[in-house]
Amino acid sequence: MRITELLDKKSVKLDAAPKSKNEALDMAVDLMADSGKIKDKEAYKKLVYAREEESTTGVGEGIAIPHGKGDCVENPGLAAMVIKDGVDFASLDDEPVNILFLIAAPDTEDNVHLDVLSKLSMMLMDEDFRNNLINAKDVDEFIEIIDKADEERADVDESLAETSIADDNSDSLKVVAVTSCPTGIAHTYMAAEGLEKAAEKAGVKIKIETRGSSGAKNVLTDEDIAAADFVIVTADAKVPMDRFKGKKVVQRKVADGINKADELMALAKAGDAPVFSGDSSEEGEAAKSEESGGTGHKVYTWLMSGVSHMLPFVIGGGILVAIAFLVDTIAGYGASGGGDFGSITPLAALLKYIGGLAMGLMVPVLAGYIAYAIADRPGLAVGFVGGMLASSGNAALSGFTFAEGTLMDGKALGAFSQFLSKFAFQQPNGGNTVSGFLGGIAAGFLAGFLVLGLQKACEKLPQAMDGLKPTLIYPLVGIFLEGVIMCFILNPVIGVVNTGLSNMLTAISDAGMLTVLGLILGAMMAIDMGGPINKAAYVFGTGMLTTAAGYLEQGMSASDPKVEACYVAMAAIMVGGMVPPVGIALACWIFPKKFTKAERGSAVSNVVMGASFITEGAIPFAAADPLHVIPCTMVGAGVAGFLAALFKCTLMAPHGGLFVFATVGNPLLYIVSWLVGSAVTCVMLGFLKKNVEQ
Repeated sequence: MRITELLDKKSVKLDAAPKSKNEALDMAVDLMADSGKIKDKEAYKKLVYAREEESTTGVGEGIAIPHGKGDCVENPGLAAMVIKDGVDFASLDDEPVNILFLIAAPDTEDNVHLDVLSKLSMMLMDEDFRNNLINAKDVDEFIEIIDKADEERADVDESLAETSIADDNSDSLKVVAVTSCPTGIAHTYMAAEGLEKAAEKAGVKIKIETRGSSGAKNVLTDEDIAAADFVIVTADAKVPMDRFKGKKVVQRKVADGINKADELMALAKAGDAPVFSGDSSEEGEAAKSEESGGTGHKVYTWLMSGVSHMLPFVIGGGILVAIAFLVDTIAGYGASGGGDFGSITPLAALLKYIGGLAMGLMVPVLAGYIAYAIADRPGLAVGFVGGMLASSGNAALSGFTFAEGTLMDGKALGAFSQFLSKFAFQQPNGGNTVSGFLGGIAAGFLAGFLVLGLQKACEKLPQAMDGLKPTLIYPLVGIFLEGVIMCFILNPVIGVVNTGLSNMLTAISDAGMLTVLGLILGAMMAIDMGGPINKAAYVFGTGMLTTAAGYLEQGMSASDPKVEACYVAMAAIMVGGMVPPVGIALACWIFPKKFTKAERGSAVSNVVMGASFITEGAIPFAAADPLHVIPCTMVGAGVAGFLAALFKCTLMAPHGGLFVFATVGNPLLYIVSWLVGSAVTCVMLGFLKKNVEQ
């Protein structure tokens, strides 16, 4: 079937100017409907959008090839748009799309759309062909350009089969390659075309196996592989790898076959790849590629393992806590609940209890799955324990019999016991030792590398002890070492830092520097989002409320400067804590390329948590990219705290966000402070955060 047989003149638009990806898709669907090829336009549109959710069809080089297959399609068809000014399509190379082909295929077994799409996608890799289409004067010329190129070019299978290397006796470098993507359509064949062109340019003989939706084509034979000097696998789906044992193999994402083919061919010519050991019959996907072997990428992958597992706890628990505040507000306790707000009514208390437990698991899960990513299953238990120590801090000794320096029988503690009791544990009335999510990250990496070290140390143990390693040695020794390092190093050090922070805040408050105090308190709330610095600021604020209550009991009025300063401090703290989740949510909507699909999907829940003064909603984002996210949230929250103090906004409740705005003085200016701070965070993220690798 010729490509132009599927392309009706009514379904071609040469002057399209959509403003967004969705608008471009909608316009293309309308063109397809104009051709009369589909029976149910809305049903077909849902198929197109559903396919786009799997992965972007913006394949790079200014090309997008969306498609839909289903019973709503009466006859196979194509729609085409030329977008001369380009449109953001979340493409693999982040470049705007200038040419869009939409495919409609009936739900039949002939897979005609796959064959057409495969050939069309390979044709579009030709820059001259693309430019000719973009510059076509009218629809007739557009169709004529496609028909001519279709006629001159061999079919996909014929084109690839001509590249067999088994019988090549020349001195040229010989390469075999495999391309594959999860849906097995455009990306698979465009990667094959990209590699073929790069090989021709480099003077390399190549044979390429494509593993698409219609099965493996141009399959590499044993003779091809034996003759090959180098193997290139560009795949986002699993491919059989045992056949390449003993060969130099480079593995990359399928997108690299499209956009980095020249780089891959340079690696082949240099012989720059490890020899494949053949330990697994089916090696991994892009995540196991040579590129992903870099230290930076590995660290990011380990970190994201923890973040992705932590995210459901943040969202589920955080929203339950927010609903608890809402329930108490509806019950009429918004202005009078005080410190018990959110757990006054039975339903609110239940929701807050369940949500609080879920959120309490955030840091242990984060640490556990970072360790799991580094050291596999043996790292999980060690990481969880490290995370628990980070989120709970060291045990307070005031309830123990040796808290006063003696044992139960009155004997004085020895030097070593004194060291343990006074250094490793939080003393009565001592500083806070909770290290929060930053401590959790450290605990996760620490656990992973401790277990790797134990595995290395146990390599020479007798084989009879293999069963004891994962069940006894790794958890016992690993948890002990993890606990010692957390208790003796990380948590005590953070306790000293917190004591200094508290003293500093008190001095600033006593000096009457309210705007400076508001700036600092707001920023502190956004540095570690629920961690020790955040908690130091919050504890200071609740202490100020207690101080205000004492002043009122002494006969001072609520308008007295000393009382007002206490309430201003609490207002700066809460508005600072409300900024990070909302600022990040705004950035997810305004700068979507900066965030992963999962992160963008949590934007609404972040607004809910931010409005409820649950700063922890920002933790997954900060954990995934702390060097860029934390400065942005810190500055935005600091601005909000500064403005709230400048406007003399006050707050008489210790928690609740929007639900306690009845206790806020100057509420309109308080909202302005919150929104301005959130906007600052959003804009900074847009400028500083790098585009994510989709």
